[in-house]
Amino acid sequence: MLSLSSFIIVLFARLVSGGPCDNIVTVTSSWSGGYTTALLIPIKTPITNWKMIISFSSALTSLQVWSAASTSTNNIQFQLTNLSLNGVQSAGAILSGVGFNAYFNSNANPVPTVSSILFNGVNICSAVSSSTTTKPVTKTTAKTGTTTTKKLVTTVKPATTTSSTGLPTKYNYREVITKSLLFYYAQRSGRLPVNDNPIAYRSDSALKDVGQNAEDLTGGYYDAGDHLKLGFPLASAMTIAAWSIIDYPIEYSSAGQLTKAQNMVKWASDYFIKAHVQPNKFYGQVGDGTLDHNYWGRPEDMTMSRPAYFISTTNPGSDLAGETAAALAATSMVFKTVNSTYSALCLTHAKQLYDFAKQYKGKYSQSMPQAAAYYNSSDFGDELAWSAAWLYRATNNVTYLNDAKAFYTQYGLANNPPGFSWDSKTAGVQVLMAKLTNDPLYKTATKTFCDSKVNQPKTPKGLLFIYTWGSLRHAANIAFVCLQAADLNINPLAYRKLAQQQIHYALGDTGRSYVVGFGVNPPVKPHHRSSSCPNRPAVCDWSTYSSTAPNSQILYGALVGGPDINDKYTDDRSKPETNEVACDYNAGFQGSVAALQSLAVQGVFN
Repeated sequence: MLSLSSFIIVLFARLVSGGPCDNIVTVTSSWSGGYTTALLIPIKTPITNWKMIISFSSALTSLQVWSAASTSTNNIQFQLTNLSLNGVQSAGAILSGVGFNAYFNSNANPVPTVSSILFNGVNICSAVSSSTTTKPVTKTTAKTGTTTTKKLVTTVKPATTTSSTGLPTKYNYREVITKSLLFYYAQRSGRLPVNDNPIAYRSDSALKDVGQNAEDLTGGYYDAGDHLKLGFPLASAMTIAAWSIIDYPIEYSSAGQLTKAQNMVKWASDYFIKAHVQPNKFYGQVGDGTLDHNYWGRPEDMTMSRPAYFISTTNPGSDLAGETAAALAATSMVFKTVNSTYSALCLTHAKQLYDFAKQYKGKYSQSMPQAAAYYNSSDFGDELAWSAAWLYRATNNVTYLNDAKAFYTQYGLANNPPGFSWDSKTAGVQVLMAKLTNDPLYKTATKTFCDSKVNQPKTPKGLLFIYTWGSLRHAANIAFVCLQAADLNINPLAYRKLAQQQIHYALGDTGRSYVVGFGVNPPVKPHHRSSSCPNRPAVCDWSTYSSTAPNSQILYGALVGGPDINDKYTDDRSKPETNEVACDYNAGFQGSVAALQSLAVQGVFN
């Protein structure tokens, strides 16, 4: 039986379907007074740019568009034009990722539907309506309270879902996206909103986090299973998370999670803005590693000293400042049509941090040696190119593009790196520059990288193994890069197959899930302090750590580190190299799942 929310979507899809454009327009979610659509545009001949004129059957109150520039002369007809990153399309491709939210008077009867679409002057709507939009769209919504928490873990076999094309997918990608976002909720530090805290065992914590001059440093995310706040890996995670929201908003929306995803990156960007206390001063760490790791308990109960560490003109960190600039530039794009004032604020800080990184060069882990034991930086050239490329994407200012090109050459970023991670952005730079420029220089480098991963020997069960600590994180990050490459029509079938294999490995293809609270035999003892703690007033200390019992709380959506090179894995809280979780573990993983959901909706790859 359909849930009420699914029934409403099915009913709404029927109300807006049956028209001439059903072959192009798919309704993915709906509400009173609006609906979300995905557009799938078949490309018949090669093009270098495009213009789309969408006409509705009756007036809208507004249209919110993504992955295109939009103008209108009235509330019935809207013109969409390509962005620099998706103007070039080859014959036989499907232009996807463009979509919109249509808003109208909730009393409208009938509701406004798309009556025609002129794509470069040609009407691409079919006279035959499709039944695809009448397919139920399953929505997984995270609710507050312990009752829903228990319901969310009832999966006893690999969940399947149905794409908008009616084709089955092996795992319920929307459920994975929903639960991954719940993991980030569990990592939040600072004062938690009363009306937006679905994690019953978490409350306000670290409210006395301050800087050298008593600057407010509350908020942000705890890095992993501990309670340190580490800016470098967090900024890397948020750049990737924001990237996935920018490129796959429909997939987040179809899961009912677009607003939550936007708020997830905002929780981090709010903190980054706080930590950026002067144009050339940025706090990159809160908490002493030794003191923090000597404590096992709830973040709400911490009493140890939590010093803060920063970079400045005399102690520079081009990698930290550059990565944070990239994260804020990407976040500015997430909020460009949602909250233009906040978007502009993020962009202002991104520009200042980029200028700081460019003018005062150095490695942050040398200026902040407290961070070196945990996230020691190998170099900063990749972050300089990365941040310049993201600022170009956010601003279209060619100065940033020229900088990115110069840094790419200066720091030898055409090489084939072993992976893509918080420390190494080279593969990300290559594919992002390929996306922004369509230059064979960057496309060739991207192809070399992904080809090498396709051809690299895998573990006996198929894992692309890069490094022992957080093996699944590395595989998921590579999957995300190669899915981006596939979207550029670079060896798409092989790269999508590689990515799907790696993500499905994590979701359960080996006979067990590596995502807490999802699928068959998921981990129940992740190395994670707060979720290991029983409900108050029970004590939580090192005896809790040593217990062989499952964690008292379920850390929904967390991707654990993963197995070794022989696929061996033990669900053991005392083994952080394989069983810890971290903000950067979930970012590329979540982005890859959103990309796979996009392909499933298109019927391209299931």
